[in-house]
Amino acid sequence: MTDSPTHRPKLAYHWTDGAGPAIVFLPGYASDMQGSKALALEAWAKANGRAFLRFDYGGCGTSDGAFADQALADWRDDVVAMLDDVVKGPAVLVGSSMGGWLMLLAALARPDQVTALVGIAPAPDFTDWGFSEDEKMTILQTGRLERPNPYGPEPTLYTRRFWASGEANRLTFGPIAFDGPVRLLQGMQDPDVPWQRTTHLAGLFRSADVQTILVKDGDHRLSREQDIALLIRSVEDVLNHP
Repeated sequence: MTDSPTHRPKLAYHWTDGAGPAIVFLPGYASDMQGSKALALEAWAKANGRAFLRFDYGGCGTSDGAFADQALADWRDDVVAMLDDVVKGPAVLVGSSMGGWLMLLAALARPDQVTALVGIAPAPDFTDWGFSEDEKMTILQTGRLERPNPYGPEPTLYTRRFWASGEANRLTFGPIAFDGPVRLLQGMQDPDVPWQRTTHLAGLFRSADVQTILVKDGDHRLSREQDIALLIRSVEDVLNHP
């Protein structure tokens, strides 16, 4: 565990020493660092002598804090704290779903530290496009929304605080000032992130070295063996960037 900024919960993390830039995995909404993609990347990093970090945002997994108290900006601050206090050097951010939104915010906050981005079904601005008007009204009027969770037994909770923070940190209305290599992996059968959003996102980066890889039969998680192999190749690609 490590202390985040004074107002943030203590965060649980696993750090692997090795050559940099460090690979930092950012999970999706209501997820944690025990997912198959994070563990597969960690195993690859260890086998190849690469520095690697996986961690849980505040209120998630084994980190301190209550999930319902967290906002998008809080989790962005957690990412930045990990970069400042644990990585302390160049980093490649690998963001899954909401983690793809956080990697963009963190790259903008630490432009001299983040050297490359790899997004897996990245979902920036999903508080805008990921909810129906009725769902947004429910969040605003009652302060919370619960949805059935296709990935676990408990419903997924969204709070007014999280939603408002997301709306205040939208990025896809204009250019994204990042100049390093970017790789975006997107399943075309993804029920949560339409693939057209990822191709649109690719065009917003200031960088010219942006590639979008569409997996025709891929779902949202992209956690099959062949998907993870594609993820590792993409990480290798940006690490080998001149």
